[in-house]
Amino acid sequence: MTTTAADAGADAERRELSRGLVGALIAVCAWSTGTVLVAGIDMGGLATGFYRFALFAVGIVVWMHFAGTPFRLRLLRDSMWGGLALGGDIALFFSAVKLTSIVNATIIGALQPIVVGVVAAKFFGERVRSRDVMWSLIAIAGVFVVVSAATGDNHNDWRGDLLAFGAMLTWSAYFIASKHSKNTMTSTEFTAGTAIWVSIICLPLGFLLGQDMSWPSWSNWVLLGAMAISAGVIGHTLMNWSLVRIPLWIGSTFTLLIPVFSALLAWAFLDEPVTWIQAGAMAVVIGALTAIVHGQQTAPDATVGAAEAQ
Repeated sequence: MTTTAADAGADAERRELSRGLVGALIAVCAWSTGTVLVAGIDMGGLATGFYRFALFAVGIVVWMHFAGTPFRLRLLRDSMWGGLALGGDIALFFSAVKLTSIVNATIIGALQPIVVGVVAAKFFGERVRSRDVMWSLIAIAGVFVVVSAATGDNHNDWRGDLLAFGAMLTWSAYFIASKHSKNTMTSTEFTAGTAIWVSIICLPLGFLLGQDMSWPSWSNWVLLGAMAISAGVIGHTLMNWSLVRIPLWIGSTFTLLIPVFSALLAWAFLDEPVTWIQAGAMAVVIGALTAIVHGQQTAPDATVGAAEAQ
């Protein structure tokens, strides 16, 4: 049987899809470590965001220089919307948790796949099958149970919930900007540009909101460096790389694993309890996302068609 050019192209699409799915999974695992690492950092949220992303930005810009693709100022312009979105997410989320419970903020954030799914279908031509919608909703429900069963914190304020909703929208906008960036720059360039923008946003906001923005201690620098490597180099770089290869809605849905993996890491390293109800809900989330991934692997034509529509 002769392999046609179309067959070869479809095979290449499947390989890229598989690589992208693996990359996105590794990325959300890396992002999950942030919960454990930030627990040991004796700094405010915006100060942590500034130093973490500044360190990450310096590292990736230096790497780009030695890789022969130096960072250019035009990339700040091209990555502006993604950077503003990510910086806004960090500022809004840390402001939200001062007014409302982490449970509320996390649950509201878990609605992101719904927003991104609508945008992906309307503006990127992605086709989301009804079974994938079902599995996504099951995964979101599982996240609700994982988070709500984790604490009895009843500190709620509608203003905090509104800020958390804004954080969810800006986090969604970051994913959308990442997907769209492939038209003007590489994923590495986008990641570097957005990291610089986050630093630019967090520094003045930190001073404005009265946070201590002074030079971190050595112990904090160690943890900030670990966050820059795990959540930055591995998390953001890999997710932005993966979003070029996988449907946008899948990358967004994968973020539902972050509360699950964060809870498991907190249980393993911070001695935080995990109830049987939480464990069951975690299994539901993982099972639902596994079904989505399996569906993508067994129905590649739909994914290829969506990619061509972009």
